[in-house]
Amino acid sequence: MSSSPYIFDATLENFQDSVMQASMETPILVDVWADWCGPCKQLTPTLEKLAEEYKGGFLLAKVNAEQQQELTGSLGVKSLPTVILVKNGQAVDGFNAALPEGEIRTMLDKHVEAPEEAPHDKAHRLWEEGDAEGAMAILSELNQKDPNDLKVLIDLAQLKAELGDLKTAEDVLASLPPEEKMQTQAKQLAARIKFLRQAEELTPLAELEARLEADPKDAEALHELALHHVLQENNAEAMALLIRLIQADPGYKDGVAKTTLIELFDKLGNTNPDVRAYRRKLYTLMH
Repeated sequence: MSSSPYIFDATLENFQDSVMQASMETPILVDVWADWCGPCKQLTPTLEKLAEEYKGGFLLAKVNAEQQQELTGSLGVKSLPTVILVKNGQAVDGFNAALPEGEIRTMLDKHVEAPEEAPHDKAHRLWEEGDAEGAMAILSELNQKDPNDLKVLIDLAQLKAELGDLKTAEDVLASLPPEEKMQTQAKQLAARIKFLRQAEELTPLAELEARLEADPKDAEALHELALHHVLQENNAEAMALLIRLIQADPGYKDGVAKTTLIELFDKLGNTNPDVRAYRRKLYTLMH
């Protein structure tokens, strides 16, 4: 059961009061899910994130389809996941797929009062949703208002790098005070710029995969393919390839696999579960 005040488990016994009656005052988003449902597992974190962000604009009622078969049947559920928005005692909207966050927000905002969103948070959300121009406009405005806000400045540089303007990103990084260059966000930016610079000289993906099929220990192909995966944000795959490179040829290019792994760890941060897992694997190989 969730500890969030905005998320609760709905059952046959509490559904009338906690969902239908409660929806007369607050919209209720009903999420019908099951442990065996892969798309449900993709969708659940998004719905829970939105419930927290909307801060009571709607409540999330979770229905375990395996445990609540009678309730699931009464709701007319034909497939999982099924999401139903209940407002004023009526089902007013819903969907039956693991939709992207942006599409779920669009549906919610037709029926639910959207929360106030800080400009910096909105820029990050637009960035994550693929609206780089919208994020850039907000970050640029924030930077003009306060040029000394280093978090905004580094975000702006990061976005410039993603859009291909590596020169501006490098200039921003070079302008930071020495102590700021040691902060996580700045180290992540430096690593990202380096990976993007390397991408300009990479062998095409298909050619690298063919070379590895012919020779699984091809050091150059392992390294370049790992970089391709970094740029596609397939970080676990990149780390696995770099570990393979260390096993195949630890001295390749003066130990570039280890160096690249550490740069990738810096880019993602120590809280990333893949970083924790592959840091242990690297330690094992080194000792």
